[in-house]
Amino acid sequence: MDDKRYLLSLIREGEHQQQDFKYRVSDACKLAKSVSAFANTDGGRLLIGVRDDGHLSGVRSEEEIYMMHQAAYKYCKPEPSIKFDTFHVDGRTIVVATVPPSDKRPICAHDEEGKPRAYIRIADENIVASPVHLALWRETQKPKGTVMTYNDTVRQLLDAIQGRQTLNQIVRLSKLPRPKVITLLARLIRFGTVQWEYTDQQFLFSLT
Repeated sequence: MDDKRYLLSLIREGEHQQQDFKYRVSDACKLAKSVSAFANTDGGRLLIGVRDDGHLSGVRSEEEIYMMHQAAYKYCKPEPSIKFDTFHVDGRTIVVATVPPSDKRPICAHDEEGKPRAYIRIADENIVASPVHLALWRETQKPKGTVMTYNDTVRQLLDAIQGRQTLNQIVRLSKLPRPKVITLLARLIRFGTVQWEYTDQQFLFSLT
């Protein structure tokens, strides 16, 4: 398959959980958000030089290519794995940046002031990770033999989860300290007792 047919086959998929189009790279910090989101979720690829409607516009300058590398290696910490492939179609240069899921989560995107923030990819959006996600990533780095103890504090938390609720609602109803709720929710998600979903621009937690 030649470059054009390959790229068109990708473009026909549209933007989704593992694919994003970038018309141009004017801000390495913004691009770093997409790299962070892919690395923290299921991986994915950025088609750079492709408009939202799928039109091939091409990368316009060497400066854009430089900013791509900055997004990956300067504005993302820890440094993610990323592969850049360049394709030439109808006189235009298209760059496909492939980001595998990271085993060093969270991969944080740093803004120009150096403030880190982790993102996850949901459908075709990059969403700021919740405090529970950050705790869950810490949980998954623990040894696999770790067990879940259902003590009175855990039962108090479980009793407070009625239907689908936000983190703040669970904190208020459980009357437990917020850091404790975050840690326990992450642990309960890891062990399959609690699940999360993203609805109406908020994270909701419920019993499985």
